[in-house]
Amino acid sequence: MIVYFSGTGNSRAVAQRLGSLLCDSLYEISGIAAARPSEAAMLSLAAGDSRIVWVFPTYSWGVPPVVGRFIRDIRTDDSVGAAVHWMVTTCGDDTGRTDGVFRRLVEARGWKAAGAAFSVIMPNTYTLMKGFDVDTPEVAAAKLEAMPAAVGRIAAVIDGRGERQSLIRRGAFARIKTAIVYPWFKKYAMSARPFHTTAACTACGLCSRKCPLMNIEMTADGPRWHDNCALCLRCYHICPCHAVAYGKATEGKGQYMFH
Repeated sequence: MIVYFSGTGNSRAVAQRLGSLLCDSLYEISGIAAARPSEAAMLSLAAGDSRIVWVFPTYSWGVPPVVGRFIRDIRTDDSVGAAVHWMVTTCGDDTGRTDGVFRRLVEARGWKAAGAAFSVIMPNTYTLMKGFDVDTPEVAAAKLEAMPAAVGRIAAVIDGRGERQSLIRRGAFARIKTAIVYPWFKKYAMSARPFHTTAACTACGLCSRKCPLMNIEMTADGPRWHDNCALCLRCYHICPCHAVAYGKATEGKGQYMFH
């Protein structure tokens, strides 16, 4: 089984390709499963399945809190506990020690984490701080062109056809990024309060309908963001009018959705 969370479609694309190569079913962390995982249907593997591959974007050199909460709270049966759990994370540049965060989450449930972990370079999507923007079309296209081969190598390792080794780009200062920046980011940089719409908003409701955590309410005054935000930026990148903004941080910045 491939369990994935995706905001702008990068991780979904990787999950779908992995699922096709491994002949594994797909399970998306969205809706009730993302917003209130303890209330979601029990996660269970099909007869004969012996692995779960977790696919998600890297969040500030760590695991997205929505994925961490799902791993911690989702109800499971014995088949999940007996499975081997693999990590595949998408990132714009590098991952830090995201694999260590993932391993601790999995082992806290008493599950077995695979010895290898993987990353796939995909177009940048984070735009909420100074200096962060989407890639140029040329850079994004190059990353997308390289993705199928990277996923193919990962699938071979998971399926036992390749040497069992991690294929992951941790980058410089990996431990510092994950040990210091990641906790800071989760505590201080994940508020939905700065989200608002500009005069360009037509109140089409697309941001509300597509929010994976059902966190955006349409009101007479337009979209309203509540507190259970994954900061996946789907609302920002999917808006056809480029009318979703995050304070002043997104002014003049681009949009990206995997198509």
